[in-house]
Amino acid sequence: MVTYVAFLRAINVGGQKLIKMQGLVRMLSDAGFRNVRTYIQSGNVIFDSSSANSVSVKRKLERAIAHSLGYEVTIVLKRLDDLERLIRNAPFNKIRSDAKVMFFVVLLADDPQVKPKLPFVFEKERVTLIELKDGLAFVVARQKPNGWFGFPNAFVEKKLGVAATTRNWNTLNKIIEAAEKK
Repeated sequence: MVTYVAFLRAINVGGQKLIKMQGLVRMLSDAGFRNVRTYIQSGNVIFDSSSANSVSVKRKLERAIAHSLGYEVTIVLKRLDDLERLIRNAPFNKIRSDAKVMFFVVLLADDPQVKPKLPFVFEKERVTLIELKDGLAFVVARQKPNGWFGFPNAFVEKKLGVAATTRNWNTLNKIIEAAEKK
């Protein structure tokens, strides 16, 4: 069995594409996935599959969700062992953190159409794209004068020309911890 984490893009945001997590667990269990569970309401699904072929697993997920909900949802699928490696080798380990800095991982649905020179700074939102690796964009957000942090998803999608979904670094770590518990 291979443990996967599926990251669903733009669900349960602003009253759009509402999906109850219990329903999502049921629909993926009915599709034949094992040990299906979710982590918070933002579309993080952990499950096991007998298939090691990520492409076919992703297609099966997309079909199951579209069939049950009647609309398509962009899914970024990662193997748990790849995510664990990501945590160990993350570029954030080299950056000093404080209360005015947040780290984000933007999970890309496809290969980027554009690869900018890094680091790439988007000053208006005070976010810096520091690394692109393995279908992931690593972003540092600095607190703005109004006290908020810039959210990098739209910036990264526009700059790289690809659909994506973003998770806070701390949340991603918690998702991985939850996935490691069977």
